[in-house]
Amino acid sequence: MASLPPLFLDRMAHLLGDEYPAFQEALRARPHIGLRVNTLKLGVEEAPKRLPFALTPVPWCRAGFRVTDASRPGKHPYHAAGLYYLQEPSAMAPAEILAPQPGERVLDLTAAPGGKTTHLAALMQNEGLLIASDVQPKRVHEMTNNLDRWGATHLAVLMEQPRRLAERLGAFFDRVLVDAPCSGEGMFRKDPPARRTWTPNHVARCARIQEGILRHAARLVRPGGFLLYSTCTFAPEEDEGTIGRFLAAHPDYEVVTIPAAHGLARARPEWAAAPPEVAGAVRLWPHKVAGEGHFVALLRRREDAPPGPSLPLLRPRPPRGELLAHYRAFVAETLCCEPVPRDRLAVFGNRLYALPEGLPDLKGLKVERFGWWLGSFKTGRFEPSHALALALTAEDFLQTVDFAADAPEALAYLRRQPLAASDPDGWVAVTVDGFPLGWARRVQGVLKSKAPRWLGRI
Repeated sequence: MASLPPLFLDRMAHLLGDEYPAFQEALRARPHIGLRVNTLKLGVEEAPKRLPFALTPVPWCRAGFRVTDASRPGKHPYHAAGLYYLQEPSAMAPAEILAPQPGERVLDLTAAPGGKTTHLAALMQNEGLLIASDVQPKRVHEMTNNLDRWGATHLAVLMEQPRRLAERLGAFFDRVLVDAPCSGEGMFRKDPPARRTWTPNHVARCARIQEGILRHAARLVRPGGFLLYSTCTFAPEEDEGTIGRFLAAHPDYEVVTIPAAHGLARARPEWAAAPPEVAGAVRLWPHKVAGEGHFVALLRRREDAPPGPSLPLLRPRPPRGELLAHYRAFVAETLCCEPVPRDRLAVFGNRLYALPEGLPDLKGLKVERFGWWLGSFKTGRFEPSHALALALTAEDFLQTVDFAADAPEALAYLRRQPLAASDPDGWVAVTVDGFPLGWARRVQGVLKSKAPRWLGRI
């Protein structure tokens, strides 16, 4: 415990009182490894039978499990196939509590690296519109990799400031998730850098940033819609205090009480001089649940709040002429049928997308992905994307090469090593135990891997 900031420990001892020894002991324990099943690809009931790890259910997330053996699920080909996302168990609570429904319009406002975005996509069953945005280019790139592997098809990815989104889109969304940047106290036992950067001034600075994000997020929720705020810190200034200040500035919002079940504890408004209704939020404590520290508050915008503007939709830009011919030829040679209706296709630069339904015109905003990226037009050909392969099933391809998860060929493919292949030349989908893993090209008896280079690090 000597490596933890003394001022942090003093504050927690004061707040927790008799609970502090149990809290202190929990911070000495090893952190939990969490795994959330991708229900777009694998049933929750099937997961313990299919996945070769010792799994214990996470009680607040139907698709969540703790890995309780010494296995390394991040290194397994099933991870590369997007059958699950490695996520700390407490971090599974926010998306579950926000509970987006298929067909809704949902915004993940501080989304990178995409863990909660993948959770939202699965809960929405790839139906409706999901927009994920973040401001850090490197983390946005990491997020698109995660979303490609997940097989999410109904989303767009932006790299924008919350203020610009609020100005451009207004009260457009049914549900908005703000997993706010914070001091990271809840991750101290698994994240040594968070301990080193912690100071009381850092906590205060994070609280100011959170207030600014929430101020803009409030404008993005439709009347009757929901705004979820979460952090991975214990600091009352960033938790109850931030929500208390938000409510004082936004009388059109009210707290929705979250059930304090499965070890989730009531928030403590008295710690931050916040109004009593903030007790409807919850805290996840490492000495009470098998997870790290988290705070979650669910807010609802009142029905009588001003409605948002009617936004024009982004018009499809279907491929034409030679581009359309290249795309049709690829589909005819590689897939059993066209993956999306042609009236949803749009070309931006050299990329072909399938636009999600109801996507507003994003003119003036920094767009990383306009929808499901199907592939790119190169000189004289169409080249499919990794995102296309990972969102389909083995039955959608005309030709597949299937490897067992424990076969050396599966790892060789992920490392972009050539493999022997005797069948005709052309594009082929590589699968692992029947789940798409990515593309390859057969050329003169050699199977050339087209796996993204970042997959080789798995």
